[in-house]
Amino acid sequence: MDHLVKELNPPQREAVETTKGPVMIIAGAGSGKTRAITYRIAYIIHKEKCPPKNILALTFTNRAANEMRERVEKLLGPGSTKGLWIGTFHSNFARLLRQHAEALGFTKDFTIYDADDSKKMIEEIMKEIGMTKDVLSPNVIQSRISMAKNKFILPEQFSQTAMDYVAEKVAEIYRRYAERLRKNNALDFDDLLIKPIELFNQNPAILEFYQQRFEYLMIDEYQDTNRAQYMVAKMLAARHRNICVVGDDAQSIYSWRGADISNILGFQNDYPETAICRLEENYRCTKNILRVANAVIEKNKVRLDKTLYTSNEEGDLVTLMATTDERKEAEKVVMAIREFKLSKGYTNKDFAVFYRTNAQSRVLEDAMRFHGIPYQVFGSVSFYKRKEVKDVVAYLRFLLNERDEEALIRIINYPARGIGDMSIGKLRELAQEETLSFYEVICKAVQYDLQPRLISALVDFRMLIEALRDMAARTTIYEVVAELFRKTRMLEIIKNENTAEANTRHENLQEFLSYARDFSDRSPEDSSLAAFLQNFSLATDQDNQEDSENKVTLMTVHSAKGLEFPVVFVTGMEERLFPLNPDEPKELEEERRLFYVALTRAQKKLFVSYAKSRYRFGELKVSSKSRFIDELDGAVVEMEGGRRLDEARMNERERSRYQRDAYSQDYDTEKYNENWRKPQPVKPSQKFTAPAPAASASSIVVGMKVQHKLFGIGKVLAVQGSGDEAKVKVFFRAGGEKTLILKHANLTVLND
Repeated sequence: MDHLVKELNPPQREAVETTKGPVMIIAGAGSGKTRAITYRIAYIIHKEKCPPKNILALTFTNRAANEMRERVEKLLGPGSTKGLWIGTFHSNFARLLRQHAEALGFTKDFTIYDADDSKKMIEEIMKEIGMTKDVLSPNVIQSRISMAKNKFILPEQFSQTAMDYVAEKVAEIYRRYAERLRKNNALDFDDLLIKPIELFNQNPAILEFYQQRFEYLMIDEYQDTNRAQYMVAKMLAARHRNICVVGDDAQSIYSWRGADISNILGFQNDYPETAICRLEENYRCTKNILRVANAVIEKNKVRLDKTLYTSNEEGDLVTLMATTDERKEAEKVVMAIREFKLSKGYTNKDFAVFYRTNAQSRVLEDAMRFHGIPYQVFGSVSFYKRKEVKDVVAYLRFLLNERDEEALIRIINYPARGIGDMSIGKLRELAQEETLSFYEVICKAVQYDLQPRLISALVDFRMLIEALRDMAARTTIYEVVAELFRKTRMLEIIKNENTAEANTRHENLQEFLSYARDFSDRSPEDSSLAAFLQNFSLATDQDNQEDSENKVTLMTVHSAKGLEFPVVFVTGMEERLFPLNPDEPKELEEERRLFYVALTRAQKKLFVSYAKSRYRFGELKVSSKSRFIDELDGAVVEMEGGRRLDEARMNERERSRYQRDAYSQDYDTEKYNENWRKPQPVKPSQKFTAPAPAASASSIVVGMKVQHKLFGIGKVLAVQGSGDEAKVKVFFRAGGEKTLILKHANLTVLND
């Protein structure tokens, strides 16, 4: 073992050989954390002569646990890990609970309910107490119960904090849910974390047994632990105090899942005698990538002290790309991938493209598909295959073709309107008896012997479909989708669920609205429903894409944690996108940590990009570049054209200073301050262009100079159609040639 330990660098070796008492290993990104953990387990077994059964090693994924076990066996030989308690929190504690289930009133054969099982039980309880999904969805209730359990808030405590009708109902459901689980001899996933605490609190002898047994306790990814995990670990380590936690506060990015960064930040408060080992040598990134990452994370005020360094090469400069909109951004990403494949010999699997929200994948997917680059959406499904997107498309399909029964079945009770499976079965029977289509039966609902409530729901559904179908015949697809969202309250219903999963679905539907608007603006000659659905169908046709592992990876930054790629693109670096919510200091620091995680996934080359405008909520919005771009080390960041970012910043500061000097020369500052509310007359020497009201079709002519709020000043090249259908082609100085629907363009005519 001694000769193996010599393979470690000094900090890793210190982490391995420091076995007694509490130890905190602060492991920076790419610093050989797994290597240090596995060598430490092997060292304790071999050098400290500790039987494997007396070691408890807790991880967050089965993959990490299996990798550690395999590495230890490579070091010590086959069978050397027999008896070792190594696995996820959930698997290890499920094992423990099965041995002592009777002490909690369960049998050892208890069932573990997954998320679907739990949701179904919650829905049954909601029916029992007369709570409808309109008040609160089962997903929201499930999420609140889960969050409460992660914080070790039991039903009795939860009910004491209920201050309004809805909270009282959730507390009642939580109480019944816990009772029903016990009655069914079942535990859910969260119970696997909190039931050991209950077990130990109620049975001191059992706690003492495991405190004695587990002489060594190791916890990986400690920055991701929640309150319940923190509590049970502290209980188990109380006797020997040989607790070793491994983590990186700079990579704590899961607070929305219940992770509590204070667990790692406050570890020394619980264990004042803690030995701290810092793994600061990064083996993954180039020096330039690491300089950029360090510069960013150092801006966080709440953090453990460490600075990563590397012996790797300087490497390429980090490239910053600025584009006019998200389509151009996606194009630049694709062009850079093609160029690097040709010039550097990389293959598709060497590239990863990161984004902050799932909804951003659509434009990137379109660009990859258009240029024939195989890709995979990691940790999710393609934008076009997401359930909420397919639900909206089913509406559109049915508007176009009322014989599309598959689409009709999908939408008839979405959002929920009280038309359940039994009602659908009855309608199908009527359709067969009357030899009519399903929709024809719906249209004649008032003629059949159906429940009044069902008839009312069917009449409302038919009116919705007919109104949208009429609209689709005379306007753009964007307006149809916007009206669908308005009439069904689809966005509002999902947003009110107030869960992370619901937020993702909400973002995807907003992106779908932007997709419809983008399609309408780019295809003014045919932005019909049929044309849009044809475009969508072509986008979802993945059958002819090679079934190969050699694909570019698209993923959210959250999904990228723990991974690495030779070339990484971090896209969408704009305010209120990344960072998503910059107003709360704690959330801003977590967003910065998330950006740090993104940067440190890159091994050889890093691109960071932002768009000056982006479709959001169906509207083209002007974007501001992310504040995080201003935190990059400009000396190692190049802009397009080869100029360094710090040089550009210097020029910008010089420009600002010149403008301030010019301003102070033009105005008597003291007098200006006195009269700042008074309108200032325009000087005769100044050229002044008076804007006219927003242009109508009748006021626009070829050759006219106009101004757009995003694209700036341009010249009219052509005008087509009239009224609401009018379209205008304009060449803008900044944005090039654009074809716009006039009623949405908000153009201002400029007088020469």
